[in-house]
Amino acid sequence: MKSKRLVLTVCVLIVAALGFAYVRAQVLPDRPPAPPVVQNVRTAAAFNNGLPSLAGLVNQAKPSIVNISTTAVVRGPGGQGPFVGPNNPFKDFFNDDFFDKFFGNGPRREYKQRSLGSGFVIDKEGYILTNNHVVEKATTIKVKLSDEKEYDARIIGRDPKTDIALIKIDVRQSLPVATLGDSEALQVGDWVMAIGNPFGLEHTVTAGIVSAKGRIIGAGPYDEFIQTDASINPGNSGGPLLNLKGEVVGINTAIVSGGQGIGFAIPINVARDMLSQLKSKGKVARGWLGVVIQRMTPEIAKSFGLKESEGALVADVMEQSPAEKAGIKRGDLIISYNGKKIKDNETLPRLVASTEIGKKAKMVLIRDKKQMEVEVVIGELQEEGLKASKKSEVEKGLGLVVQDITGEIAKHLNLKDKRGVIVTDVIPGSPAQEADIRSGDVVREVARKPVRSVAEFKEAVKRSNVKEGIVMLIQRENATFYAVVRE
Repeated sequence: MKSKRLVLTVCVLIVAALGFAYVRAQVLPDRPPAPPVVQNVRTAAAFNNGLPSLAGLVNQAKPSIVNISTTAVVRGPGGQGPFVGPNNPFKDFFNDDFFDKFFGNGPRREYKQRSLGSGFVIDKEGYILTNNHVVEKATTIKVKLSDEKEYDARIIGRDPKTDIALIKIDVRQSLPVATLGDSEALQVGDWVMAIGNPFGLEHTVTAGIVSAKGRIIGAGPYDEFIQTDASINPGNSGGPLLNLKGEVVGINTAIVSGGQGIGFAIPINVARDMLSQLKSKGKVARGWLGVVIQRMTPEIAKSFGLKESEGALVADVMEQSPAEKAGIKRGDLIISYNGKKIKDNETLPRLVASTEIGKKAKMVLIRDKKQMEVEVVIGELQEEGLKASKKSEVEKGLGLVVQDITGEIAKHLNLKDKRGVIVTDVIPGSPAQEADIRSGDVVREVARKPVRSVAEFKEAVKRSNVKEGIVMLIQRENATFYAVVRE
């Protein structure tokens, strides 16, 4: 009897539970779903849509990127001690003469100096692009490929003015080749990545953006660097700067000492224009126009009837030069070269230098407030060097290093008139540099009075007021112009 009651009770409870569930389903509303996990949707979307993982690009580019190690033999003082040899901790602060005098009484010895750099393959036969400063003093060059195979390399061509070098390794198999892009198409803000050998850490990848274009950092006469915040360190030199297509858009070259997020790369278009000459001649022959140009100022621009101070002002024209033969005159303002706008006096030399010798170039210039077009046949720039003498004198207030014009210097520079002083160095950031005075210039007059020696130069400067400005007559090559040096 008790068991029947227990079974009946259980059945009643089950029916009640089912009835309650049915009523709840019909009457009570559904419970809202649990809230989703909050995410940074904006960041995730920006990352997924704007900058995906770079792994695919890295894997695509890596096989063509090489590590370069060099050995150079340098001469230094013999003997023993902490201040002798290539590992001298103070060598960056004092010159070799200082240590020779006090610590280097012994015979001079040869030391092997090793350094690291990067490069990338541009031809399946083994041609590799890198920086000139990576290989220029090397007695041996070793190239390690991504598969860890190592080869001896030789220099095919170098161009110190742009810090570009072409080297080659001899291989039997075809090598993976880097794809060269278009550095002109780069825009400030574009994503880029650098791959190289910083501090010997092979195939290190860093990423950032293009911070600026056309940077002039004083590295050479044809500066137009790409600035990037992609980390670049010693050992990255010569490695590629790549866009998000995996194309090489620059050659990583320089960093700002002590700075962060500031690196510089040579635009790949600059290197591409030189490749044929580096491969065939081992050097680069540059175009020559034969004009001395000056920086435009707002005052000069106004006199030309221009709203903006752009263009290259012709301060002088050399005799028998391509410019003279084309009818270019002193006072002309060059505003366009082969269809490219001349923004400043630094743009024109780069464009002329990259023009093939013997080719015709079309220039637009302004003369007497009228625009006109001229055609000029570009000549070849003849390189000349000048070494400073121990007799040079530093004029610290102006930032000039000058010396007397000797017969040897006059002959070297083809100077008929030995009067004046020769500028052998200009201190960076000095009033002289601001006035665009350069090494190799001849100072003929100071404050409208001729100077014939370093002694007369120093005396004339002493009598002048640098704060008010000193007018100097400068001869550069075969042309003369006035420069105002002011503190």
